[in-house]
Amino acid sequence: MPSNEYDREPLGQRDKAHIRMRSIMDYGMGVLWISMGIFFIFIKYFNARIAVNYDDPVIKIFGGVCILYGFFRIYRGYKKNYIRER
Repeated sequence: MPSNEYDREPLGQRDKAHIRMRSIMDYGMGVLWISMGIFFIFIKYFNARIAVNYDDPVIKIFGGVCILYGFFRIYRGYKKNYIRER
C-alpha cells in the first residue's frame, strides 16, 4: 500500500496548537465531569434540594456514568489522537 507525501509531513505549528488546546480542554472537562459524578454520588452529604426529586439509585448510576465519561475525556486528552489519517 503506497503512502502519500502527506503522511510523512511533520505537524505544523497550527496543528500542534490545535492539539494542545484540545488536550487541555479534554483534561479540564474530564475533571469537571468527575467532579459532577462525585457530587451526584454523594449528594446526600451536600444537602442539595435536587436529591429529593430523584430516586437514590438513579442518581448514583448517573454519577457513576459521569465519572466514567470524565476518565474517558482525560484519557482522550492524554492520547492526543485528534488528527485523522487521510
